Amino acid sequence: MKLILAVLVLVNEAQAEWYNFPGEAIEGANDMLDAYQEMKDANWVNSDKYFHARGNYEAAKRGPGGMWAAKFISDAREFIQYCQDSGNTDSEADQKANHWGRNGGDPNHYRPKGLPDKY
Repeated sequence: MKLILAVLVLVNEAQAEWYNFPGEAIEGANDMLDAYQEMKDANWVNSDKYFHARGNYEAAKRGPGGMWAAKFISDAREFIQYCQDSGNTDSEADQKANHWGRNGGDPNHYRPKGLPDKY
């Protein structure tokens, strides 16, 4: 009986995650877009890694859908940059910041000195 109950609980939790996934993905994509827009607005030297980490951090907090959106958007962006021959070293550093934020690392680890507090 306990085994059946445990299976039912797991199935119920899996369904709840599936149900929330699309909304989390949309919200996570919006978090990524917000971070990108703030990076452009800030126009601050050496701040891109901070905004990469922050966008991924905020998106991943949404749940599995947000984490998926952050990974998909980050990977797509870096792939496009790589194809445009923007340099493999910068792409690797960006992906490190993406991974850091997506896995719960504090984005302020990448915050450049002097970046205004509003970011």
